[in-house]
Amino acid sequence: MASFVELTIDQGADFSSNVTVRSANGVVINVTSYTITSKIRKNYSTTTSTSFATNIVDASNGIINLTMTAANTTNLTPGRLLYDVLAISTSNVRTRASEGIVTVLPSITR
Repeated sequence: MASFVELTIDQGADFSSNVTVRSANGVVINVTSYTITSKIRKNYSTTTSTSFATNIVDASNGIINLTMTAANTTNLTPGRLLYDVLAISTSNVRTRASEGIVTVLPSITR
């Protein structure tokens, strides 16, 4: 089961947050050679999405980093959105590492 983590993104600012990939029973997964992907959507049925850039920070401890540039956060609509992070092993085992709500706070200064 994925961990539920709420994220807050300031519209028009750079964003970065670390996530730890764990198995359903809470054990950290070594993500060496994994592919990590993450998207934000307005709701579960929305076909359009925005992707986080993902990087493995510490593979043996399952730590990955989600980032988005200020240019990309500028294009996010303020409000509550949904996201998840998917870790895919070389044998195509898919683990949802994290999921939750993204709150995008509107920018005043542009």
